[in-house]
Amino acid sequence: MRSIRILALVAAALALAGCGGRPYATLLPVSASAPGAHTVDMLVATTRAPSPVPGVVFSGDRGKGLSLENILVSIPPDGVRKPGAVIYPARNPGNPATEFVALKVEPLKDGGADAWYRRAAGPKKRVLIFVHGFNSTYEEAVFRFAQISHDSGADAAPILFTWPSRGSVFGYLYDRESANYSRDSLETMIAQAAARPDVSEITLMAHSMGSWLSMEAVRQLAIRRGAVPPKLKNIVLASPDLDVDVFQEQLKAIGPAENRITIFTSQDDRALLVSRRLAGGVQRLGSVDLTQPSVQADFAKRGINVVDLSGVRSGDGLNHTKFAESPEVVKAIGRRLIAGDKVAGSNLGLAETLGATAIGTAQGVGSVIGAAATAPAAIVDQRARESFRSQLGAATDNIGGSLRTATGR
Repeated sequence: MRSIRILALVAAALALAGCGGRPYATLLPVSASAPGAHTVDMLVATTRAPSPVPGVVFSGDRGKGLSLENILVSIPPDGVRKPGAVIYPARNPGNPATEFVALKVEPLKDGGADAWYRRAAGPKKRVLIFVHGFNSTYEEAVFRFAQISHDSGADAAPILFTWPSRGSVFGYLYDRESANYSRDSLETMIAQAAARPDVSEITLMAHSMGSWLSMEAVRQLAIRRGAVPPKLKNIVLASPDLDVDVFQEQLKAIGPAENRITIFTSQDDRALLVSRRLAGGVQRLGSVDLTQPSVQADFAKRGINVVDLSGVRSGDGLNHTKFAESPEVVKAIGRRLIAGDKVAGSNLGLAETLGATAIGTAQGVGSVIGAAATAPAAIVDQRARESFRSQLGAATDNIGGSLRTATGR
């Protein structure tokens, strides 16, 4: 009964956070984009079953095998929306001048992905594979990833892996088993991308429950092939809904590749609080307490990068999609990928990286929010302490403008 009450509260929070409601049957292609609009040419791989409803394309049911689509998404012109926001079509057909719309939804047969790889991945030599989380419909996953790909500015061809989620807050257990059902297919997609001569670098980014699925697929790759493919440079786990004990076991199989992992955590993630209750109180990886010395030591020993977003604000009422909805965070991820660096770490301390992520200190902007969010990282990374102190000093001079920058208001 307690779990049901918790889920009911989350459902209410999701409804409030959604504002404009959830999209349905909005992937009906429009004939043309609008002046100044942006396009995202993505490859979509799914283990969902096809839907007979026009504009839905794939349902939340489990399909037989892996299906591929090439979807071209139009994003409204600059000035119409804030970075981090997804504007779903209010009705069909959608308006490309003000809303996210599909320009093309094309099923691909065997070998059909080759043309997309040559066109989209060949010039960039990089791919970004995104795996969504719990409670996500097909069209939500498509539009959200289009937003992430565009707003990050990452110079990487976008590949969406979408698994059979019911798209319901009450479908948690079904979604969990559907993620389990999809492990082999995601492993296949990663291996195929790594085998292509026109791809030199892969970033795997997963959100929430998709983090468990992604780690399982990488674990299987390591066991089956003896090692993780060298082309898999980054594994980004955003708000991972992943049992910390299971994560430890996955790392044992992955081995030396664990230093490619970056985790985005947040102590105020309400969705992970519910997940923890449903999981019998076991800590979720996305809400670990970085102020605990044992937690710090374990991450440091394994070379895992951890960025605490607890001080970052976004439009998400559950604080579960900060990595995508905070303009500063999603742009910082893109900058790191463009530079060919790890998403966090490299030559920068975690505090410096987080400062740039949260409020743009790379451009010389200081903020109370940025400094507060940096505190756990400063504890973990000794090199970052001086940077932390300087951010605190600069914060008083920039509080007004920086607060507006960090909150998007």
